[in-house]
Amino acid sequence: MARLHQQPICVASALLVPLLTLATPGWLTLSGVAPSWSILWLLPWSLVDGPVSGTIAAACLGLVLDGLGGSGLTQLPVLMLLGWWWGRLGRRGRPIERSLNLGLLAWIGTMLLGLSLWLQWRLLSGLDAPLFQHWAWRQCLLQVLITALLAPMLASWQLLIWRRRAPA
Repeated sequence: MARLHQQPICVASALLVPLLTLATPGWLTLSGVAPSWSILWLLPWSLVDGPVSGTIAAACLGLVLDGLGGSGLTQLPVLMLLGWWWGRLGRRGRPIERSLNLGLLAWIGTMLLGLSLWLQWRLLSGLDAPLFQHWAWRQCLLQVLITALLAPMLASWQLLIWRRRAPA
């Protein structure tokens, strides 16, 4: 069983997520929309370290990101669900190694995160608000696209490093 959570350098890599969320380089954005760094970090972590560690890491990451956001919207439930689901995928089946599979998983995760945030915004702003806000859907789709495009490169690189560091 993998033990990434017992290695300080791996746990410290989670500190990059809030840092990149606050200061994403302009050349890594798509029309000003940054990728979902939490998805790009959580996907390989959960695949390597399992569902319990993925859920706990997602909870910690979600709490930090929600504290930084301050908008009243939370990423916590979706991140925890994704951490658990991806952790089970990593434990049950054959190891996910293809880059396109990582891109698809990141696409699904980012879409679920975006839909969750949109639904929360809709409930908080009242149901009398227009159903399809152009800016909300544009941001969601751009974030899904940039995250899914970066996932094969970044998540596969993290998977390689973390699988070597985690004792089987």
